[in-house]
Amino acid sequence: IHLVAEGRCRPLALVLTPGHYGDGPQLERVLEQVSVPRVGVGRPRTRPDRLLADKAYTSRKNRRYLRRRGIQHIIPERLDQQRHRQNRGSRGGRP
Repeated sequence: IHLVAEGRCRPLALVLTPGHYGDGPQLERVLEQVSVPRVGVGRPRTRPDRLLADKAYTSRKNRRYLRRRGIQHIIPERLDQQRHRQNRGSRGGRP
């Protein structure tokens, strides 16, 4: 179950996948289903202001997608990703 909920835990979008599907690749798919009607006139909102996700959604592709759409995100990095970035040092990792 991949779910997007608003601040008061009301669901905005839901995607059901088989158990063997990974969580990370489903991020774009579930965020594309977000549609919040506006009060009065106007198109529905399709972009959340912020996103809070678990380590399953940490990947370059997902982070790039969120930056491109202008969505602030808080996704903790896995320890192996942190070590890999630190080992790269000046060759592309953060200091």
